[in-house]
Amino acid sequence: MIHFLQQVKDRNDTLFYFGLICLLLSILFFVLTKTTTTQVYGVNAWYKPLKFALSTVTYAWAMAWYCSYLPHFNVKLFNWTVIILLGFEIAYIALQAGKGQLSHYNTSTPLHAALFSMMAIAASVVTLYTAYVCMLFFNHPFESLPDYYVWSIRLALVLFVVFSFEGFAMGARLSHTVGAMNDNSSLFVLGWSKTFGDLRVAHFIGMHALQVLPIVSYYLLKNTKMTIAFSLLYGLLALTTLIQALKGRSMF
Repeated sequence: MIHFLQQVKDRNDTLFYFGLICLLLSILFFVLTKTTTTQVYGVNAWYKPLKFALSTVTYAWAMAWYCSYLPHFNVKLFNWTVIILLGFEIAYIALQAGKGQLSHYNTSTPLHAALFSMMAIAASVVTLYTAYVCMLFFNHPFESLPDYYVWSIRLALVLFVVFSFEGFAMGARLSHTVGAMNDNSSLFVLGWSKTFGDLRVAHFIGMHALQVLPIVSYYLLKNTKMTIAFSLLYGLLALTTLIQALKGRSMF
C-alpha cells in the first residue's frame, strides 16, 4: 500500500495530496457519525459527506494514475478542475450535514435550489472531462503497456461516465429511491434501501469500475479477451441493478 501511495504521489502529487485531504476528512466525518445524533432521512447526517469524501479519494488517485500515461495532456488544468469542483461538492455537503439539512434534492429555497444545481453542474463537468480522458485512451495505442490493461482502463472510464450521468435519474426525481422518497435502510455506510428500488446501487457499481476493472485485469486476468468479457459482465451487473431499481424493486 505504501508503494502504491508513493507511486501515486510520483505520478501526480497534486491529486495525491487532494486525495489525502479527502481521506483525512472522511476519517473526521466517520468520527462525527459516532459522536453526533443529527439525522437526515433517518440516518446520521455525516454518512453522506463520508461517502462523497471516500469516493473522491478513489477517483482522484485512480485518475492521477491513469492520466500519467497520457502524452501531451494538460494535467494541471485537469487537476484544478477536479479539486475546485469536487472540493465544492464535499464542502457544501458537509455544511448541510452540520445543519441537519439536505444538500442533494434540496429545492426548499431559491438559494438551496441554485446550490443543488451547481453541484449537478460540477459533477457533470468532471464527468465530461473524464469522458475526454476516455477518448484520449481510445485514440492512443500505448505500446509500452499490456493491451489487456489498456482495455481495462478504457472500459472502466466508459462505465464510469455512463453511470455517473445516471445520477441525473436521481436528480430528476429528487429522490434516490423508486417507490418511496429517499428511503434509507441503514445498510452500514451505503444506506441502500432494502425495501424499494435504489438508484444509488447502479451508480456505485458503475462508477467504481474505475478501480475494479484495471485491478482485476492487471493482477488476475492478464488477458485482453477475458478483460473485455469481465468488463461486459460488470457493466451488465450495473445495468441489471439499474433496471431493477427503476421497477421499484430492492436488490435485497
